[in-house]
Amino acid sequence: MSEPTLPTRPAGSLRTTGEGELTVRAAVADDETELAALDRRAWSPVHSVQPRPEPPYATFFTDRNLPEHILVAETGGHPVGYLRLVAAIPLASNAHVRQIQGLAVDERARGRGVARALLAAAYERARQAGATRITLRVLGPNTPARRLYESEGFTVEGVLPGEFLIEGSYVDDVLMGRGLTAGPADRRTG
Repeated sequence: MSEPTLPTRPAGSLRTTGEGELTVRAAVADDETELAALDRRAWSPVHSVQPRPEPPYATFFTDRNLPEHILVAETGGHPVGYLRLVAAIPLASNAHVRQIQGLAVDERARGRGVARALLAAAYERARQAGATRITLRVLGPNTPARRLYESEGFTVEGVLPGEFLIEGSYVDDVLMGRGLTAGPADRRTG
């Protein structure tokens, strides 16, 4: 099942941040430099299992991380956040599930609804692709993200204890999911 595309620049505003309209759109190849810089600024051992980015910096888009996988939140024409949404497992029997495999918000834009706007756009994109369920993985110590996801109707569906060794500490990998067939109160599909 192919991923539907969102308009490059949606007409409507999702929320005003004080610096301009907040919009969410599909990524384009020209976003690479700004998304790579945002990714470096947003990096933290609280949410990343990858080492801190060091020069020379890798590109943002790769053969496994394509522009069509990315939703971009922007204000004033500049990215302030992104979300990566992909098929959870590339099997026909799992085609009804999409997985969030990365969500980052620039520190300067946090607390302004950017993550919620990206999540709302991800739910819509997933539904357009025929998904009835969305999942994600979050590190155990990432309390702000876990609270956000819970407030969005995600529930913990599993925990992999000590799955990652990050900066000398073993960290749990928390699996979360929710249904997409109804509104935000729908936590799971039957």
